[in-house]
Amino acid sequence: MPRLAELLAVNRAQRSAEAADPDLRGVLPRLRDWQRARLASTYRDLLASERYRAAAEFFLGELYGESDPWQRDQQLTRAAGTFERALPATALAVLEQAVALETLTQSLDAGLAQLLPKGEPVTAQSYARAYRALGRRPERERQIETIVHIGVALDRWLTRRAVGALLMLSRAPARAAGFGALQDFLERGYHAFRQLGGAGEFMATVRTRESELLERLFAGEPDPFRGGP
Repeated sequence: MPRLAELLAVNRAQRSAEAADPDLRGVLPRLRDWQRARLASTYRDLLASERYRAAAEFFLGELYGESDPWQRDQQLTRAAGTFERALPATALAVLEQAVALETLTQSLDAGLAQLLPKGEPVTAQSYARAYRALGRRPERERQIETIVHIGVALDRWLTRRAVGALLMLSRAPARAAGFGALQDFLERGYHAFRQLGGAGEFMATVRTRESELLERLFAGEPDPFRGGP
């Protein structure tokens, strides 16, 4: 099985397992709502910036988006063979890393959800306790570095003029073939990174803030979020 298809199969199996677990179904939505609020607080300055807003919204939305990713992932699974054949090796590698990142994030979220108090709101204190109890620090560090690597690589690939032209040409055929969600995802990324004008500073900010937060959480600081949710 090609690597992209294999990664998508692992991702799909993990989502199915979460959907079948009533405890996870009860806690995960509250956890992800809290995480979205935390990210919005951590990056409120970038979200208010004319230059960074679109990239920040894309970054936050795709990491902990409001919409259900099932449709996009199902379309990506159907298109996996085409991508394997048609994409340049560098672009395919970024796509594979993005799927692997999503799977890792799901796994870490599920681990946290199992340690959070059942039937109670998620708070900064309960999140921090569960975060330390779960551990898995190397995976947390890999999550941050993968996010940064993907952001920089997407910036290099999506901002090419030829990619923009290709997205415009593929819009109608993609929608007609049932790949609308996947097409929308690619177009949002393209426009966000084009507006950014270089992802280096933006992704360096993400690395610094997320790494500092990781250190504070594992150190057990009383206020690791410093004014967050």
